[in-house]
Amino acid sequence: TATIGRLFSNADDVQGAVPTAVLSYEAWKNDYDSDPTVVGSTFSVNTQPVTVIGIAPRGFFGDQLSSTPPDFYLPIQSALVLANASYARDPNANWLDIIGRVKAGTNRLQLQAKLSAVLRHVLAPIHTFSTERNKALLSKVHIVLTPGGDGTTAMQEQYASQLDLLMAISGLVLLIACANVANLLLVRGMNRKVEMSVHAALGAMRSRLIRQLLTESIIIALLGGLAGLAIAYGGTRMLLEMAFPGADELPIQAGPSLVVLAFACGLSLVTAILFGIGPAWMAAKAEPGEALRTGHRAATGGSTLLQRGLVVAQTAISLVLLVAAGLFTQSLNRLQHADLLLEASNRYIVHIDPQAAGYLPSQVGGLYRSIEQQFHAIPGVLKVGISTYTPMEHRNDGWSVQLQGQPDLQVNASDVRVNAEYFDAVGTHVRMGRGITPQDTPASTTVAVVNQSFVKKLFKPGENPIGQRFGTGPNTSGDYEIVGVVEDTVYTSVRWKSHAMYFLPILQRAASDKTPIDQDYDLYAEDIVLKTAHPITNMESLTRHTLSAINPNLAVVKFQKFQEQIADQFTNDRMIARLTVIFGALALLLATVGLYGVTSYGVSRRTGEIGIRMALGAERTQVVGMIIRGAFLQILLGLAIGLPCAVLCIRFVESILYEVKIIDGTVMLATVLPLILAAFIAALIPARRAASIDPVQALRSE
Repeated sequence: TATIGRLFSNADDVQGAVPTAVLSYEAWKNDYDSDPTVVGSTFSVNTQPVTVIGIAPRGFFGDQLSSTPPDFYLPIQSALVLANASYARDPNANWLDIIGRVKAGTNRLQLQAKLSAVLRHVLAPIHTFSTERNKALLSKVHIVLTPGGDGTTAMQEQYASQLDLLMAISGLVLLIACANVANLLLVRGMNRKVEMSVHAALGAMRSRLIRQLLTESIIIALLGGLAGLAIAYGGTRMLLEMAFPGADELPIQAGPSLVVLAFACGLSLVTAILFGIGPAWMAAKAEPGEALRTGHRAATGGSTLLQRGLVVAQTAISLVLLVAAGLFTQSLNRLQHADLLLEASNRYIVHIDPQAAGYLPSQVGGLYRSIEQQFHAIPGVLKVGISTYTPMEHRNDGWSVQLQGQPDLQVNASDVRVNAEYFDAVGTHVRMGRGITPQDTPASTTVAVVNQSFVKKLFKPGENPIGQRFGTGPNTSGDYEIVGVVEDTVYTSVRWKSHAMYFLPILQRAASDKTPIDQDYDLYAEDIVLKTAHPITNMESLTRHTLSAINPNLAVVKFQKFQEQIADQFTNDRMIARLTVIFGALALLLATVGLYGVTSYGVSRRTGEIGIRMALGAERTQVVGMIIRGAFLQILLGLAIGLPCAVLCIRFVESILYEVKIIDGTVMLATVLPLILAAFIAALIPARRAASIDPVQALRSE
C-alpha cells in the first residue's frame, strides 16, 4: 500500500501511457521533507516529464538488496521510453529480473520444471542458441526458484565470504569468553565448597545445591546477554559504517530482530548451563563431614588442571586471532601499496550522464569538445580525459576478441572508449607505438590501443603487434588496427592479474557495426578525468559550474578525488583488517584477564606453601620466578598448540588475502610478542603479591 497516492496499475505499463513514477519513502522524507504535495508533481527524467503518482511504503527498497537503493520506480514501458532503450527489443539481451507470486500449495519443483521448459521454448529461436555449438547447451538451460521475500541475493553473495569469516572469528572470541566464565565459575565453586557442605549437613539435597548454583549462573548469563545485545547494537552500526562509508539509507537495519534476540538469549542460556554445571557439580559433591573438618585446608593448593587447561586454550585461540589480524593487515597494506601503474595525485574524477541530460549518441561529439574547451579554460587544469569508465571503479565492459586470420585464438578482453588526453590524465604510459590522438575521428581508420597483457595473450614473444587487426568475432576480426601498446594499468581490481584490455577512440565506430548511431549507447562517456598542476580546493564547485554552463541538465552524478576512488576499492579489505585487529585485541585482553585470574587464584590458594618456602629461606626473586614460570608454561603450551592451528586456518582465508600465503617473521613477531608481554604483566602482579607475603602471618593463618 502506498504511503500517499497510489502504486502502479496495468494501465501505467502499456505503450503510449503517460510516464509515471513512484517515489521511494526515504527520498520523499530526506529530499522533500515529507511534503505531500510531491504526489501529482511533474519531474524531469532524461529531460522528459514524469508524474509522481505515489510514495512507496516505508522500508520498501525494491527487489534487490543494494547499498544504493532506488529513489524512483518506473513502469517498464516508461523506463524504456525514457532511456530510449533499443536493447529491450534485442532477444539476445538480458536486462530483466523476474519475481512473482505463486498459489498456495504449489509444488515448487514441479513449477520449476514447467518454467524451465517454457524458458527453453522461448530461447530456442534466438541467435545465441541457433549455432551448432550452442544448441547442445539449450537442454541445460533451467530455472531455479528461490524465495523472493528478501529480493535477489547479489549483495549477500558479495559479502558472504567476509560474513562467514566474521562469524568464525566471533565464535572464537566467544570460546575465549566462555573459558574465562568457566574459570570464574570454577573458582567460585571451589570457594563455596564449605558453604555447600554446611547446606548439605543441614539436609539439603545435592540436586538442590546444583540447581541453586545453576540458577545463579543462568541469571548472570542472561544479564550478560542483555548487556551484550546493547553492545551488539552499537557494534552493528559501526560495522555498517565500515562496510558502506557515506551511505545515507541502507536496506539493512542495525536493530536486532526477534530471531537474533532469541538466538542471543538462547546462546547465553546454553553457555550458562554448559559452563556452570561442572563447577556446580564440584561444589556440591564435597562430603559434608570432610569439608567441615578441614575447613579452609580442604581447598588449598594451586589452580586445577582444568583451569590451567582453559588458559592454554585461550592462549591458542588468541594466537589464531592475532595471526589473522596480522595477515589481513599485511594483505591490506600490500593492496594499498600495489603499483597500479597510474598517477592519482592532483587528479579528480567527475561522473556524468549525457543520456539523462537529453543528448542523443549522435550529439555527444559536440558535448565532448565543449567539455575539453571549458575545463581547459580553468586555471591549473592540465589535462581533460573523457572515457566510458576509469581505473579502480566498479565497472568492466568485456568481450571475446580474436586476431584477424587466427580464428582459433580467442581471449576475453575489456574495452574502454577514451579521448586523446585520457592516458595522460590517468597517468598511463605508452610503451610502443602511439596513443589515441585528435586525428582518430569517426571518419578515420578505426584504431585501438592495447595493453601489455593483451599482447602477451594474443601474440608470440617478440612479435610486433603494431599494424595487426582484431575484432570481437570471426566476421569482425578486422575491425580495429592496433596502433599502440600501453602498460597494464589496474582497472577493476588489483587482484585481477594479466587483465587484457583495449582502448578505442571515443567517437569511432567499427565498419561492421550496423547499429543506428542514435541507438549506439557505447558512445556515451560517463567519466571525466581532470589532471591539475596543483590541488584545487574548490574544484568540485568549479566542475558543477562548468558543466551547468555547458548544459543546465548536465548534472554531476558523483565527484571524487582519484585517491578517494582508489581507496573505495579497499573498503571490504579495510573493514576485515580492522575487525580482525579489534577481535584480536579483545581476545588478547580476555586471555590476559584469564591468565591473571588463574595465577592470582593459584597464589591465594598457595599462601601457606609460599609462607613456608619463605620461612625456610626462599628469596623473593625465587618466589616471583616460580609464579612467572608456571604462568609462562601455560602460555608456551598455548603457543605450541595455536601455531599449527593458525597455519592450518590460512587455507580457509587464502582466497580473501592478497599475496599472503604464509605466516612470515613480521606477523609472527607482531603476534607472539604481545602475547608474551601480556602474559608477563598478568603473571607479574600476583607474583609480586606472593613475594610480599609475611611468612609469620601466612603460617599463623594455617
